[in-house]
Amino acid sequence: MADDSTSRFQAGQTGLVVRIPEAEPVVRAWRERFDPSARAGVPAHVTVLFPFLEESRIDAQVCSALTDVLGSHHAFDLRFESCGRFPGVLYLAPEPDAQLRLLTEVIADRWPEAPPYGGQFAEVVPHLTVADGQEDAVLDEIEANLLGGLPFASRVASVGLMVHDGAKWQERASFALLE
Repeated sequence: MADDSTSRFQAGQTGLVVRIPEAEPVVRAWRERFDPSARAGVPAHVTVLFPFLEESRIDAQVCSALTDVLGSHHAFDLRFESCGRFPGVLYLAPEPDAQLRLLTEVIADRWPEAPPYGGQFAEVVPHLTVADGQEDAVLDEIEANLLGGLPFASRVASVGLMVHDGAKWQERASFALLE
């Protein structure tokens, strides 16, 4: 998800995310400084699909469909043992990531008008962003610090629907996975 504290975000945008509360002690301070989504109210997370449908399109029917689609998938465990990078971005890599990829795929298949990241990337790589828009030297410093907080594990039992109100992101609904 995206900045300028919130200028990359627009009122009515939505996204589907997996919260990773176990990451907060490790990444919170870095995310607050270097990840615009954190400053805009998004907790430590792995994105399932962003952008999703405009908020005006999310009604009881869409929520029911999300309940059905997501509720047919089992909860799963993730480990975070290493960092990865995109240009200017440092992230924690979830392992294994096959279930995250599958959730993205099934949501994108159900709502083809909402391709992951607006269709910008040929391959979607599940990740937990820690810093965005930084020089390599800054990312090197952050990564060296993060490694002391790894590994940790997280149980994924739901997917949250986040909505941007023009100033902040807020969770509007949560959809449980099968336990």
